[in-house]
Amino acid sequence: MSDRPVSLGRPTTGDLLALAVAVTAFSTAAPIIAASTVPALAISFYRCLLGSSFTAPWAWFRHRAEWKGLTRSNVRGASIAGALLALHFATWITSLRLTSVASSAALLALQPIWAAFFARWSGVQIGRQVWVGIGLSLVGVLLLTGVDVSTDPTSLLGDLLALIGGVLSAAYMTSGERVRQSVANPVYTTIAYGSAAAVLLIMCGIFRTPMSGFGVNGWLAILAVTLGGQLLGHSLVNRALKRTSATVGSLAILLEMPGAVIIAAVWLGQVPPASIIPALLLLLVGLVLVIRGSDAPTLTELPPV
Repeated sequence: MSDRPVSLGRPTTGDLLALAVAVTAFSTAAPIIAASTVPALAISFYRCLLGSSFTAPWAWFRHRAEWKGLTRSNVRGASIAGALLALHFATWITSLRLTSVASSAALLALQPIWAAFFARWSGVQIGRQVWVGIGLSLVGVLLLTGVDVSTDPTSLLGDLLALIGGVLSAAYMTSGERVRQSVANPVYTTIAYGSAAAVLLIMCGIFRTPMSGFGVNGWLAILAVTLGGQLLGHSLVNRALKRTSATVGSLAILLEMPGAVIIAAVWLGQVPPASIIPALLLLLVGLVLVIRGSDAPTLTELPPV
């Protein structure tokens, strides 16, 4: 594993409160998207455009020297990460139209699993506990998809897109890791979100996706997803991580999965069948083992939601 030291500071009451609010914000993203009638690519484009627009002023005024010191390699790396982020949003948000919030959120949560595979591919040694966690999670995936196919065969495509979305999320985090080591996070985020918006705009043109006429509720959904999951959630987690470890933050974010399931059940009436519970538990236990057994940066960083 990586030799980078990891601080295991105990979260304060303020940190725990920040994490609780962040998890709530993350948990609302999938149900809001599922309830919205805005096309998936349009939601993806506008949340990235707004995300970049909101972070750009802060990044410019607080990190002006960073902008001037950017190299072509920095810009290229952040732009490639942005393209992967665009594909992540396009696949995952589309999955919410084809499968349940419970299945989509659970399969997206596998990001640390794919990050572990990417880390192993790049030469990082993966411990036994991580491999056990990966095994348990993948068994959970098989059970979950089996339940979905037995209840609604068309949901298999949504499950596949959610899986691909998780892989692309891990690829986004992995590809941007080197850039973030030398570029301030607000600067990196502005470039990555802006690049993602550009790629998604092209995709919207190719697939002739409507870009307006969503009504007040549609625009409110886009704004809520952007401010909640994309800005508020990550901001509060980053605040907590100043005094505690990334592992604690990542474990807390796993609560997004049951949080999204509960919100979808109450708000959308998407009550998951009892047969899916063992699969979700296996996924959660496996992911906890992966995160606790890892100190590779990309295995404990927060995925975009």
